Amino acid sequence: MSSISKTEIPLIEATNKSLKGYGYLVDNFDKCEIEIVTWPKQGWRNIEEGTGNEGGTTEGPFETWWEKNILYGKNNAVEHKSEYDKEGKYLLGYSSVPEDSKKKLITKDPKQIYIWHVNYHPDGGQLFFPEDNKPFISPLALPGDDIQLNNFKAFYFQGSQGLYIHPNIWHEGVFPTKGRATFKGKQGKVHARVSIDLLKEFKSYIYFKTST
Repeated sequence: MSSISKTEIPLIEATNKSLKGYGYLVDNFDKCEIEIVTWPKQGWRNIEEGTGNEGGTTEGPFETWWEKNILYGKNNAVEHKSEYDKEGKYLLGYSSVPEDSKKKLITKDPKQIYIWHVNYHPDGGQLFFPEDNKPFISPLALPGDDIQLNNFKAFYFQGSQGLYIHPNIWHEGVFPTKGRATFKGKQGKVHARVSIDLLKEFKSYIYFKTST
């Protein structure tokens, strides 16, 4: 896979100012309300008021852990399976490009993280709230299906607050900078998902450093 390239995105501190348009910081998991998007109309006839947005929300822990140089995640808030999570877990990213790394490599505190897949949820927002106060990073991009790799930014969180992202925001979960981490999760129950395989579409990984 020598034709695969690597695109670095900037790492910036997550504040309510820097997150404007993407979402916001959350201090209290229970008080954070999830936006639910009304089902889009197909033509000129409108969706009846009070319908098309009744799926509600779902909750459950979002688990992340490193195995050698691979970061896995499991979203216990949803049961949906797809080609990206056939075994009930996501392959979120790598601490080194798979083509360049040795299989025996073990990296619990990565210097950089490479991702190969991103997605968004058109039906509702999503909340990730750290349970163990560990620092984490989340790569995000504003809405639009004509997304480009340089539209992404990696937001760094100290671990004392959660991340709420609006509907239609491109993301790929949360990335702990050390070992294993668990997050309280809350999102739209319909869990519609639009995904991009970056290697297939752009022939490139996105990567970001874990510290400045």
